Amino acid sequence: MNRPDPNSADQSANNDDDAVWLDLVARLEATPSTGTGDIHEATPPEPVSEEPARVSFRDFDPLGLSSPAAAGDVPPAPGPRDYGVDDDEGFVPEEPPSLAGTEPMTMLAWLGAVGGPLALVFTAMFWRSAPLIAILGIVAAFIASVVYLIMKLPQEKNEDDDGARI
Repeated sequence: MNRPDPNSADQSANNDDDAVWLDLVARLEATPSTGTGDIHEATPPEPVSEEPARVSFRDFDPLGLSSPAAAGDVPPAPGPRDYGVDDDEGFVPEEPPSLAGTEPMTMLAWLGAVGGPLALVFTAMFWRSAPLIAILGIVAAFIASVVYLIMKLPQEKNEDDDGARI
């Protein structure tokens, strides 16, 4: 993409952009402590100090939502970020069941279901000249594993169980 020549005659669009930018900067820098003034007046930005200024939501409030309450106004109700958690007892998850007690066929089926696609990826990456029978064997092992795991799913639904676990 070509950039326009800075010395070209048609620079009115750039001047408009600069005016819009200066207007935006002036409105964002206007705070209640400096007075309201005319926010549409384009003023150049002030020089940046060496020390970074602390910025909060109250410093940047273009809609005036955080203006100080007038005398007689009701203070705002606490919001969700004003809530503190008093968690004396930490959450301790239950110990997961051991894999040593798993049925061997189920474990083999899970290895086939997860390992089949991984084996195909590694075969494609590292053993490009793999025989077709090896590829078909991996695919068949994957399909058989998935079918076995689907067949092991419960056939009827327990009406008393809504799926939530406490």
